[in-house]
Amino acid sequence: MSRSTGGLSFGVLGTANIARKAVIPGIRASDHEVGAVASRDRSRAEEFAAAESVPRSHGSYEALLADDGLDAVYIPLPNGLHAEWTKRAADAGLDVLCEKPLSVDAAEAREVVDHCADRGVTLMEAFMYRYHPRTERVLELVERELDDVRTVTSTFRFPLYGRPNDVRLDPGLAGGSLMDVGCYPVSLAKAVLGVPDRAYAHAGDTRDAGVDTELAAVLEYEDGRSARVASGFDTQLIQRYRIDATNGWIEVKEAFDAPEDEPTTIEYEIDGRHGVETFDPIDQYRLEVEHFADRVGDGSAPLTDGHAAVENMRIIDALAESASTGTPVEVR
Repeated sequence: MSRSTGGLSFGVLGTANIARKAVIPGIRASDHEVGAVASRDRSRAEEFAAAESVPRSHGSYEALLADDGLDAVYIPLPNGLHAEWTKRAADAGLDVLCEKPLSVDAAEAREVVDHCADRGVTLMEAFMYRYHPRTERVLELVERELDDVRTVTSTFRFPLYGRPNDVRLDPGLAGGSLMDVGCYPVSLAKAVLGVPDRAYAHAGDTRDAGVDTELAAVLEYEDGRSARVASGFDTQLIQRYRIDATNGWIEVKEAFDAPEDEPTTIEYEIDGRHGVETFDPIDQYRLEVEHFADRVGDGSAPLTDGHAAVENMRIIDALAESASTGTPVEVR
């Protein structure tokens, strides 16, 4: 593949809103570029390319993967298509930034990770919030100043109304609130506490869609620590987490989809010291892209690499099984 002057040239597989609103602007705010976009509908690809000033458009995903002007691909396709097109991009020798979740389950995630390793390409799961300086600071406080974290409580819910054909309500494409936004609280809990031993979940399907539109769960650890995670499509937007330890706590609001044009904060009380720290507005998608490109350049593993994706999916698998059976499930 031919590397563009000054950085990577990305191809975008699909015309999802997250590509238009967040990731393409993030790529352009960095030292990298968007070289092409593809859709299975040629006219849609052409319209997207014209609107977003993308140089080339392709009427199939296969055609984009054959575009020799690209170095990497960004994949914002529906969840059920992530694994297939990640592997096909790797076959084309392209490094892959894939939207979360990487796959439909842990077994498929392992297949994808092994496939990319065999092809020698960089694979990164696009959990943008992990690259925000605020998240880095929270995890630094957890590591250096909190003693014995006992619980994490994390929620991401938003109203998904007026779109009955939304792919997030399609069981055939691995839809549901757990897969769409619940993966963020799961990722955060794992970052703080590690992989749990058991999971217990309750879910509801208020749309009769065949997927969970509400889920609440407990992650259990053998030493008594726990996390409570929740996701949903049926309430107003809420995205926050709280970390409680024996000597204090940390709270974060607007926790995952942080605004790029407003300051963000963390609040904490540690050893009797109350603090509020403010972070300047920043584009966490740009930081995500820059991290990915740096890892492509030096060959090291990204922060949210394939191994981390497999761990997340192990937890999500257990939560989905528990919600289905109504019983606690071991995380395998």
